[in-house]
Amino acid sequence: MTDRQIRGVLLIRGSASVVDGPCNRTERPVAGSILIAQTLHPRLYDALMAARAVVCSSGGSTGHMQSICRAKGIPVLLVGPADLDRLVGVVTVDLDQESVTVGAAGGGGAATTGATGPLPDGVGSACAVIADPRDIGGLNSIGPRAADIESFFVREEFLCFSAGLSPIDALRGGAAVHAYGRAIAEQLRVCVDALRPGQRLILRMLDLRSNDAVHITDEATVPSEPNPDMGLHGTRWLLRSAAYPQALHVMLDTLRERLGDEADRVHLSAPFLTDAEEFAKLRPHLGLSPETPLSAFIETPAAVHATSDICAAGADELFVGTKDLVQFYLAADRSNHLVAESYRTRHPAVLDGLRRVIEDARDAGTPVRVFALGADLRYYLDRLPAPTGYMMCVSELQHVLRSPADHQLIPR
Repeated sequence: MTDRQIRGVLLIRGSASVVDGPCNRTERPVAGSILIAQTLHPRLYDALMAARAVVCSSGGSTGHMQSICRAKGIPVLLVGPADLDRLVGVVTVDLDQESVTVGAAGGGGAATTGATGPLPDGVGSACAVIADPRDIGGLNSIGPRAADIESFFVREEFLCFSAGLSPIDALRGGAAVHAYGRAIAEQLRVCVDALRPGQRLILRMLDLRSNDAVHITDEATVPSEPNPDMGLHGTRWLLRSAAYPQALHVMLDTLRERLGDEADRVHLSAPFLTDAEEFAKLRPHLGLSPETPLSAFIETPAAVHATSDICAAGADELFVGTKDLVQFYLAADRSNHLVAESYRTRHPAVLDGLRRVIEDARDAGTPVRVFALGADLRYYLDRLPAPTGYMMCVSELQHVLRSPADHQLIPR
């Protein structure tokens, strides 16, 4: 190792083995840059979208902003805080060496590609997890294998980031609530326009944790919570919000005005559920008709054990959020690199929970889709009963669609 080379830990692998660019330590977008940040947070969204790679000194591989990187194929390297200060000028990130070097690469990195092949047995109909509307067109242009993609999934807060919205400020009341609903509808319209025939879009309704909200709020006071992941967010927040149902109806009405019957291709999903009682309260609170599709996210151990009851309460579909489920089963913060060795997506308890949800949903006749990191997909295929389909981030699903069925699915 040279004096200029800094070893780190690769959190997310991108599509090339080596990338270089000028360091960007600001919140402003710099095309082709390497984003340098102590930690990723929503205020860095625009800078992140323009970056070729990220070098940070805290965070885990499945944090919320890291999920955007995984969808976009933006590599993320973790280094020590003191090493972060050494990065100036142009730097080169070597994914194979898990290092960053001060200076240019002297050659471009080769993209990871493979021969186009069918989806492996057991994957089912694929659901692609996107970070913004542009991801849909990119994945649908992959060729014939795009026909294997049944749906696209997007978090409402990611649409907020893409539109430059601060949802906590907007949902305080007044005209801003209507503006918020119209802005989200426009983001969804762009998504629907990019869909192929037979595809649909799953919107995970707003689930903004306080530690993320504080970075994108200019007017509202965000209460400090000792443990935001276990705090006031998800369905429990939706049930307390008087403004969100109003914003949701503005969004749905605007979408209907713009798209007509095509608006039916947007389905809603309830985030971060605890039990069937929460789910049963949500539809009337939001003022949704019984005919409006409403699916449920299973990402807490309590929800795993309530799967049958949630199905009976009227969930049209289930989505299993393994990233949160792992951290709650194993008491290992998904955003804390210090407990990364304890955050095990293949732990027997996690597999038992996934198996339980799949089997209970199957018994209830409810479709169920399981989120899988690319590195875990083959492992899950070999050990779990087949769900309706698997969910994967865009960049990793691209790799699967381009790889022969018998090939190792995703490199680490």
